[in-house]
Amino acid sequence: MRNASKVSEAPDSVDARLGARLAELRAERGWSLEELAQRSGVSRSTLSRAERAETSPTAALLNRLCAVHGRTMSQLLGEVETRPAPLVRAAEQPVWEDRDSGFVRRSVSPPHAGLRGELVEGRLAAGADIAYDRPPVPGLEQHIWVLEGALHVTAQDVVHRLGAGDCLRLRVWGPVRFRCPGPAGARYVLAVVLP
Repeated sequence: MRNASKVSEAPDSVDARLGARLAELRAERGWSLEELAQRSGVSRSTLSRAERAETSPTAALLNRLCAVHGRTMSQLLGEVETRPAPLVRAAEQPVWEDRDSGFVRRSVSPPHAGLRGELVEGRLAAGADIAYDRPPVPGLEQHIWVLEGALHVTAQDVVHRLGAGDCLRLRVWGPVRFRCPGPAGARYVLAVVLP
């Protein structure tokens, strides 16, 4: 997670807090890195580097870890934010970037333990393609509203081609793929509702 306006990261960067939280979650379950690697399908070395904040985890990696730990990505990222509040100004909304895939994620509404819904703004660069092999929580309800550009969402082997203004609602039980066919990037709102 990165604030787009910052050029250098502070010693207590979001990646460092995220790594520490991932290590805490693993320790709470009494799992070794090897056991977590087997459960998540992520290599032991990648997990170790993410926990030590030697690398910024990708969206796909975080999705796998969220699935193992039974939480959404927004919940996990919300757990590492320093001060959750009921009102978050646009300039204070946490932004996380997966540079490898061309995906930028803004947490519009911070997660709250007592609430089941959240809003996320997603941006995909032209040609970006992100595949999630499983939902973080089976049966997760998603509403995908495209604000700009085009977005192809594949779920249950069906490709949904969305343009500006289109909205897709689905429950996620298996793999999901988000692809921006271009020529420009796509910006969309993702409303996520826990089952």
